[in-house]
Amino acid sequence: MTNIFKGMKPSRRSFLRGAVASGGALAGGAAFAEGDPAILEKQSWNQYLGDGVDAAPYGVPSKFEARVRRQNVPWLTADPVSSVNFTPLHELDGIITPNGLCFERHHAGVAEIDPAEHRLMINGLVDRPLVFTMEDLMRFPRENHVYFLECAANTGMEWAGSQLNGCQFTHGMIHNVMYTGVPLRLILEEAGVKTAGKWILPEGADASAMTRSIPMEKALDDCLVAFKMNGEALRPEQGYPVRLVVPGWEGNMWIKWLRRIEVGDQPWHHREETSKYTDLLANGQARRFTWEMDAKSVITNPSPQAPLTHGPGRTVLTGVAWSGRGTIPRVDVTIDGGMNWHEARMSGPSFDKSMHRFYYEFDWDGKPMLLQSRAHDSTGYVQPTKDQLRQVRGENSIYHNNGIQTWAVNEEGVAENVEIS
Repeated sequence: MTNIFKGMKPSRRSFLRGAVASGGALAGGAAFAEGDPAILEKQSWNQYLGDGVDAAPYGVPSKFEARVRRQNVPWLTADPVSSVNFTPLHELDGIITPNGLCFERHHAGVAEIDPAEHRLMINGLVDRPLVFTMEDLMRFPRENHVYFLECAANTGMEWAGSQLNGCQFTHGMIHNVMYTGVPLRLILEEAGVKTAGKWILPEGADASAMTRSIPMEKALDDCLVAFKMNGEALRPEQGYPVRLVVPGWEGNMWIKWLRRIEVGDQPWHHREETSKYTDLLANGQARRFTWEMDAKSVITNPSPQAPLTHGPGRTVLTGVAWSGRGTIPRVDVTIDGGMNWHEARMSGPSFDKSMHRFYYEFDWDGKPMLLQSRAHDSTGYVQPTKDQLRQVRGENSIYHNNGIQTWAVNEEGVAENVEIS
């Protein structure tokens, strides 16, 4: 088969011409029209009227996409109200996560809040303690930004070795959406932060009263008080009617159902930054205040939940990469476990602290592969191997594992989560 990807950017015409030259088949041996009843015979949808415009006032996916859904791992947490539902990364493309597939993590279940009764209070070391209604917040200047939200525990089960078989479960505690909201600095300016005010403590309105300490520099930099995602109101599981957005920092700090922001002169050292969300090292000490999410990537196809369904021939490898410190200008991929690296093709918009989509097209020879991706961010940081991380931090932590992921693909195209040294 002629490798149309070598040394050139293929056009649609050259791709089809190459397919014909290789025996009239596209990737995986899919036949052209001759003799195929799916194209030669009439189907039911060719002959009968479909539903009218009022059949689904709020659009839903096709019934043929029912498999595309969030999933949990029951043994990870003791109760559904304090659990995780993972984003099906292997079913998505581009960089935007549909609202109904954004991963969810709760500490006291989903709070159902009437926006007309919801309030946001600013108190503490401010000149004017204030209380805002949702209508008040809507009168501030608003901005739109595409950011990823990643739980610090994403890939956490992999510290001690390969555990969960599928990128939905190893890397699915992440989503990437366009947030609409008010810059937090405008709200703080309205209240007037006193000179001694160096930290904020956002608090959620759910039954867990989630809180995290955030330094004032970050609060005044790029944080948003957001009320929409991908153009529509936040979903209840994403903090409706209003949440905090803390770009590039661990998801536990993005307080949902935001009801209060206290300004103080020092961190509060609450539960989620002492007993939780610290990085336990091999010597028993713990790193704390490790807020930023380091550069990371994962190949989403092929992967354990998305095996190759065609034989040898043209193959498209794809995945996502992100960094809490900037953009991702480059991703390298390997199909032989790191013996040879190839620069992937970046496609789509490149936003700060957002997911980036990459592709690598190649001719698969039908032999086993070891697939990996390695992200480079705009600061020059290069995604490390898991062994490199363990040499510094041991295996005790469940947070901030951004090591390179390996999928082993066999001759039949089936992928499995493995580690190689």
